[in-house]
Amino acid sequence: MAKTAQQSVLVIMGVSGSGKSTVAGVLAGRLGWDLAEGDDLHPEANVAKMQAGHALSDEDRWPWLNIIADWIKERTAAGKPGIITCSALKKRYRDVLRGEGVVFVFLQGSKDKISDRLASRHGHFMPASLLESQFDALEAPTEDENHISLCVSASPAEEADEIIERLGLEAQTAHTTGDAA
Repeated sequence: MAKTAQQSVLVIMGVSGSGKSTVAGVLAGRLGWDLAEGDDLHPEANVAKMQAGHALSDEDRWPWLNIIADWIKERTAAGKPGIITCSALKKRYRDVLRGEGVVFVFLQGSKDKISDRLASRHGHFMPASLLESQFDALEAPTEDENHISLCVSASPAEEADEIIERLGLEAQTAHTTGDAA
């Protein structure tokens, strides 16, 4: 859907296990943009609640979303590009983050595919048992939202390449996808 300017902020969104952090890291490296991990911005109480196996309520999420929105606003006000990860599962959450120059990149996949990914992930505070609640809460971006959607069937590097191409961005670092010369 959206073409974007080189000064945009990309919000890499989707359920836990969709590859937000990995894809965002590859993108930030290729574009030379600032990167923030949304999970690192959660208040300690949110992390403890999720570690205990409890889904966050909307009331739990608002302070976290406001922190993310502030990060986005700092960059857009300064004309500085950036990438931030955030589940952004509901439209009303994205409404808090939305603004001029903000593009949502929705990483989507089947519940089975994401569940397999979560089963192999270690050291994250979000337990696989909460995946169902994430899919229940998920409201996919609609045509009135500035977004692109990608299926999480490719490698993170290929997904990053697709995002760069679809948004008309210019990578600052070269990479190889095959044989080295």
